[in-house]
Amino acid sequence: MLRQRVITALVLVALLLISLTASSRWPFALLTLVLMAAGGWEWGRLNRAGRLGAWLTGLGVAAAGVMALALGWSDARPPLLWWLALALWLLAGTWALRRGPARWPQWPRLARLGLGLLGLWAAWLALSQARAVGINFMLSLLCLVWMADIAAYFGGKAWGRRKLAPSISPGKSWEGVWAGMAGVVALALLWIALDRRLGFDGPSLYSRLLASLGPAGLVLALLALCGLSVVGDLVESLVKRAAGAKDSSGLLPGHGGVLDRVDALLPVLPAALALLALATVLGPR
Repeated sequence: MLRQRVITALVLVALLLISLTASSRWPFALLTLVLMAAGGWEWGRLNRAGRLGAWLTGLGVAAAGVMALALGWSDARPPLLWWLALALWLLAGTWALRRGPARWPQWPRLARLGLGLLGLWAAWLALSQARAVGINFMLSLLCLVWMADIAAYFGGKAWGRRKLAPSISPGKSWEGVWAGMAGVVALALLWIALDRRLGFDGPSLYSRLLASLGPAGLVLALLALCGLSVVGDLVESLVKRAAGAKDSSGLLPGHGGVLDRVDALLPVLPAALALLALATVLGPR
């Protein structure tokens, strides 16, 4: 299992680096769109859409992405879209988590498939636009979610006592959530210091938020993004538990499926772009 995980991770990192170092942004956009479309296929399977329905959900994500590319949305920044995506996650995500895994299959299947399609498409578009802002900005955003997950895991193992959502994900604890948030704040401070020394290709998410929102606003924004990463993780866990599945699929040997790797990113990516739009409006303090 460990060997499979390492090989899969190395292949994904190699593909990511090749796409990021290309002279055009198209390779990165297409690579990530393929991954999100695969996530759409997994979402259809988890929601018992059948073989055809699962393929149509994945193709729907891909078609929506191609349409966005044709319209030039991977470079433009429609702020309203990010706020709508954030509102959808807050409303639908909170509603689903409050009702629990047993009630999820009672939702109309078309509504469940549509929510997954929209969530994956919005996340892909936000990731494409984050790449257009700058590699440093995009990587700082991705690392926020990865740090929150890693710090939450180790913090939960060390101090976890109070269960966060035992009926959905018994291994998660409130102490793990706090550890994840502390890890992200520490990461942000380190990254801001590196921004000032090295410059990179533009400011990171953290430097932009600090410049427009100030220290207190930066911390509040980071805590909100960490909270959203937990929501994304829990929603995917809820859907898998409702389907009786351990992983979203076996597409990534040793890692499970695409959704297992991007679940926490789905609400965070559009939320970060919404914060970027807010920071642009407010300007440097």
